[in-house]
Amino acid sequence: MRAPREGMCNTAHNSGQENRQPLDSAWGCCYLAVTIQAGSAVDGLAGEGVDRIVLFSRSKGLVGLDIGSSAMKLVELQEKKGEHWLLRLGVEPLSPEAIVDGSIMDSSLVVDALNRLAAATGVKTTSFATSLSGHSVIIKKIQVPAMSQDDLSEQIRWEAEQYIPFDINDVRLDYVVLAEGEPGHDNMDVLLVAVKRDKVNDYVSVISQAGKTPALVDVDAFAIQNAYEANYDVDHSKVIALVNIGASVTNINVLVRGQTAFWRDISFGGNQFSEALQRELNLSFDQAERLKRGQPVDRFQPADARSVLDGVSTELATEIQKTFDFFAATSSEGPVDEIVLSGGCALTPNLQQTLRERFGVPIELLDPLRRIHYREGDFDRDWLRSIAPMLAVAVGLAIRKVGG
Repeated sequence: MRAPREGMCNTAHNSGQENRQPLDSAWGCCYLAVTIQAGSAVDGLAGEGVDRIVLFSRSKGLVGLDIGSSAMKLVELQEKKGEHWLLRLGVEPLSPEAIVDGSIMDSSLVVDALNRLAAATGVKTTSFATSLSGHSVIIKKIQVPAMSQDDLSEQIRWEAEQYIPFDINDVRLDYVVLAEGEPGHDNMDVLLVAVKRDKVNDYVSVISQAGKTPALVDVDAFAIQNAYEANYDVDHSKVIALVNIGASVTNINVLVRGQTAFWRDISFGGNQFSEALQRELNLSFDQAERLKRGQPVDRFQPADARSVLDGVSTELATEIQKTFDFFAATSSEGPVDEIVLSGGCALTPNLQQTLRERFGVPIELLDPLRRIHYREGDFDRDWLRSIAPMLAVAVGLAIRKVGG
C-alpha cells in the first residue's frame, strides 16, 4: 500500500484498499468515551436486582470502535496461536458539530461517518464494542461486607446508591470484585462503574442505526489499560500513570502493582491547544488544527506556534500535577514513576519534554500496535506509526474481544 499523502486520512483494511479523506479534524485528539451493551442484551445479562452494563465480560468476534469528538477509529483483530493480527483499521473524520463535549449533537453525521468507515474498511463482523468517558461515567472502588456473588448481584444496586451522584434509576451499573473476604467476617473490595443511561443510549443508537450490533460497552480508562498490558511488560514495582489526552477530556488511570488504583477525568484536552492558536494568531479552527500538527498555515510556520503550544502544555501539566497530588494525598503508595501518553494530542510538539521537565520521570508514547502483527502489504508501516497513539482506545476494545 502507498503511504498516505500528508494531511490525508488513509483508511486501510486487509485487501489493501485505500480511502483518502481530509484529516484536518481527524488529527485532533481521541476523545474519551465509554462503551456499553444495548437494550435487551444488557437486561438479559443483568441478573436480578441490577440493570448492568457489560464492562468486564469478554466476547469473541467484536470490532473495536472509538467514537471520538474529532474522528472515529475502527480496529478489528484476529487471534492466531495466542498472537493478535490486525485485520482492519480505519480513521474517519467527524464534523465538529457532530459531537460536542462528548455529547452526540447530530446523530445523522455520526451514523454517516460510521457507514463510510465500515464500507471503506470492508468490515463484515456486525458486533461492535464502543466506549464513553467524562462526567457521565463514575468509577469507584468501594468496600462492602463479604458475601457470595449471588448476594452481591442482588445488593450492589443498594450499595451503589451511596456512591453514585445520580439517581440510581438513571444509570446502568457494572462491577467486578477485586479482593474477596470471608462471608460474615471480612469486607471485600469491589470496583463499581456507573454510566448515565441517556449517554449510553445515544452511543448505542448510532451503532444500531448504522446496521451494526452494539454488543459491549467499556470505559476508556480500562480500554487504554488493555492496550498497554497487551503491548508492554508491566513493571509491578512501579506506579505508572496512563494519560490519554482527548479533544475535551484527559483521562488518567494510575496503575499500582499492575492494577488500577486511581482514576480521574480532567476537562482539558486538545481543544485548548487549538483555541489558543486561534486566539493568539487569529486563525480559523481548521488552520489552528493544521498548524498544531506541524503544517505551515499562510504566513505562519510551525515554529511560530511553539510558544503558544508550550504555554498550553504547561497548563495541562499543572492539571495533571493536581491529579497526582490528590492521588498522593489519598493513597499510601509512592509517587508516580512513569507516565505513558496516548491520544492524538500526545503528539503535540514538545508536550513530552514539557511533562518530562515538570515531573522528572520517564515519559513514553503508547504504541498500541507494538505487539500486533500485520501483513506488510496490507498496511503502511509509517502511516501506522504516525497515527498509533490515537488508536489506543480502539485497539484496547478489540483486544478485549479477542480470545474470549
